[in-house]
Amino acid sequence: MTGQVRTVDGRVAGRRGQATRQKLLTCLDEMLSSSPYRDVRVIDVARRAGTSPATFYQYFPDVEGAVLELAEEMSKESSSLSELATDRQWTGKAGWQTAEELVDGLLSFWRENDAILRVVDLGAAEGDKRFSKIRTKVLNGITGPLADSIGKLQSKGKADPDISPAAVAGSLVSMLASVAGQQKAAQSWGAKKSDLKPNLAYLLYLGVTGRKPSR
Repeated sequence: MTGQVRTVDGRVAGRRGQATRQKLLTCLDEMLSSSPYRDVRVIDVARRAGTSPATFYQYFPDVEGAVLELAEEMSKESSSLSELATDRQWTGKAGWQTAEELVDGLLSFWRENDAILRVVDLGAAEGDKRFSKIRTKVLNGITGPLADSIGKLQSKGKADPDISPAAVAGSLVSMLASVAGQQKAAQSWGAKKSDLKPNLAYLLYLGVTGRKPSR
């Protein structure tokens, strides 16, 4: 961890303190992958990290405060998704490649951050503005560029002029995020997990361009 990291009481943490803080976050992230968020206790996180609850409270006010730190880190990493949607080609075979790469990147991102994203979704659904803001940041990083792409296609006469780029982009991203968060449920739908990427890419391309893809 780089830069100035402060304790709860405002002191600047040294290198050792920063390492301890990061270890606590890493252990918390691991625990969220195997335990319900509400069941995770400070004493359990501290024990897993090989330290004490008192040390945990030096860096975080409570478990929720530490979870928010993880969520903020995750939201910064989501800039990679925005790059997959910004200034991309959406016509012909290049357009199909754009759709595939964006879907693949999004599915991978959700798998890698599944635990913290579930907590973010829970907090947002309960009306916690802090979690809602993080979720919006992650999704808008894709929605904005997609809306811009649809608008450009409209200006060139290559997309339906009557649709709302923002509404279509927002709907597509919401669909992708929902499916990405339920990848393990594919079999219950009668589909294979390997079916998700090509079919989501098909729906994304169709939604953006209004045309079937050229593969």
